[in-house]
Amino acid sequence: MRKKLLFLTALLISGTVLAQEGENIMKKYENQLPQEGRGSVRVAYQGKAIDQMIYEFMEEQGIPGMTLAIVQAPYIPRVAGYGVTDLEKGNLAAVKTLWPVGPVSQGYAAVAAMQLYEKGKLELNDPVGKYLKDIPENWKSISILQLLQHSSGIADYRAQAGFNVSENYQPLQLIKTVESIPLAFEPGTDVKQSATNFLLLTSIIEKAGKMPYHDFVKKYQIDYLGLQQTYFGEDLAKVKQEDVTTTANVHQAFKKDKDYINPSETTTGYIEKDGKLVKAPSVSPTAMKGFSDVCASAENVSHWDIALAGGVLIAKPENRDLIYKPTKLANGKIVPAIAGWQFYNHKGLMDIKGNVSGHSAFLSRFTDASELVCVTLLANKEGVDLTNLGRKIAAAFDSGKMGTGTNDNLLYTYESQFSVAETMARLEQILKNRGIPVFAKFDHGKNAQDVGLELRPNQVIVFGSPKVGTKLMQDNPSISIELPLKISAWEDEKGSVWVAFPQMGVMAAGYGLDNEPVIGKMQELLEKIVIQSASVY
Repeated sequence: MRKKLLFLTALLISGTVLAQEGENIMKKYENQLPQEGRGSVRVAYQGKAIDQMIYEFMEEQGIPGMTLAIVQAPYIPRVAGYGVTDLEKGNLAAVKTLWPVGPVSQGYAAVAAMQLYEKGKLELNDPVGKYLKDIPENWKSISILQLLQHSSGIADYRAQAGFNVSENYQPLQLIKTVESIPLAFEPGTDVKQSATNFLLLTSIIEKAGKMPYHDFVKKYQIDYLGLQQTYFGEDLAKVKQEDVTTTANVHQAFKKDKDYINPSETTTGYIEKDGKLVKAPSVSPTAMKGFSDVCASAENVSHWDIALAGGVLIAKPENRDLIYKPTKLANGKIVPAIAGWQFYNHKGLMDIKGNVSGHSAFLSRFTDASELVCVTLLANKEGVDLTNLGRKIAAAFDSGKMGTGTNDNLLYTYESQFSVAETMARLEQILKNRGIPVFAKFDHGKNAQDVGLELRPNQVIVFGSPKVGTKLMQDNPSISIELPLKISAWEDEKGSVWVAFPQMGVMAAGYGLDNEPVIGKMQELLEKIVIQSASVY
């Protein structure tokens, strides 16, 4: 742990130097640079260059490879690869690397449905039974919109025993695994993400579009936009890739064939098991149709996202609003999510993210006219939440305005989709479900009101495990001032709600406990708890 901290400290120092050098170069021509406008010419956040933030994150999370793409609409000012796409071959992550984009694939399915809606080929309130006959009777009255909202209550076939992400399935095979499971709730009254919703949606698209789902998306999105590095799983066999295992890990084909110059290469996905990275199962072309079936370069995802932001893919703004604004349920409940996208109190912010075997994906959009920044991050390790890294990168491109407003070196800070009160209620329930004792709660906003002062909503919850805390205090009694643990949630002046706790490694290092293995586990657990409390999906 100490060696890792020293390494990260060295990286931090070098990253700060890089950022400062960039600042000094810019200062030389200060009077010629724009002082106001679209974004910052000084690309750094809290003293760190973007590359440095990514290197630190990859080291911390154990990520072999990653590609980043940044949009400041309509420009894509940066696309960069980091690390390797395959530990055995050593292929580099690059601009044209093809990554499984996981649940971001839902966005392509949602666009297809809306294109058919604009063509008058379907209505969003049409019942599923109008198009699909071989489904359970209690599914037939569910609407297409409820599939898009994930408000159907239909069980997720991915969660069923025997599901194999590498197996080729027909839609009816997957439907049969969940058809006898009761609906989780009355359709239209709640939201729970289920890949089955988008499997049904793709079948409806095929019926209404009179062509295979693959062909419809390829014709009206991939080919229409000229996306040369976007594929469905069944098309990856067409990608020309050199077998470097036969050339002593040295690429040679580019010397004779132009198609191997800056090639589009697929990745190997990894999961962590017993402290080591192991290959994850490959994803079959049909196992997650409509939900996690697209592979693309980060740059192509950004091209697609730029087209989505305007009227290129969905012509009318009011139609885009139908699937890119929070879900309003019939019972009055508002859920800040739809079609895989999640929404925040930060004006114009939405993101879509998740995992698919061996890979993690993230796409965020700051659509307010004063920002117009999008971040795409694709990585070949499963189970990594890329949200905070993406937020810091976005902030680097706009003078920090999109940052957390806290010192991210000291605090782990995550934006919540909910109010302070709802975030804390969710947090308390998560702690109770995990059997973690809650010792106290403080409502600073109410306390301020009680003494005639004003304070935006601000609450703290105090909790912890006496068994873990006692062991740390046995090693250094003075750490007791940091215990029990605390998580805070507050609303800032822009209305965004943040959830935060102290970075455990930084806190422990101050007490000489940075070698304690439990510290890393505490950080990982707290991150999971915070993310779950702050997110719909």
